[in-house]
Amino acid sequence: MAKSIQQWFDEYGESHQNPTNKIIHWICIPLIFWSIIGLLACIPHDYLQIANAGWALPYMHWGSVVIALGLLFYIRLSWQLFLGMALFSTAVLLSIDALMALGTNVLLITSMAVFVGAWIGQFIGHNIEGKKPSFFKDLQFLMIGPAWLMGFILKRTGIGY
Repeated sequence: MAKSIQQWFDEYGESHQNPTNKIIHWICIPLIFWSIIGLLACIPHDYLQIANAGWALPYMHWGSVVIALGLLFYIRLSWQLFLGMALFSTAVLLSIDALMALGTNVLLITSMAVFVGAWIGQFIGHNIEGKKPSFFKDLQFLMIGPAWLMGFILKRTGIGY
């Protein structure tokens, strides 16, 4: 039987009780999300162009493909969560496109630095917490982390999930 979004959040929250760890996660999870999409956007993607048309859809790269697949994961858990993550993902894609305008190397180096720095932050947070990251138990928790933060935002705005 598939877990509900609340079951995922409850299980994820077990290893995210320490206030310092929570603050670190509020900073590092969005940065990791952004950096992964940035790294994926740097992979050559000419073959994602529309066949023989000579042009590509805006924001069409491997990062946008991964976002689309992630949104499918979120919509089966909650349509509100899907919409929130779609808005956040749009902001990520717009910022990556802006940085890509400075050159692929700029995006690549920035994404790599953000990725490494944010993961160091995450592991410091879990060291403070005294518990292993949830994804060591189940890789799906890599998708739940951003959703967990979005869940707090949705509850705070009265939308819920």
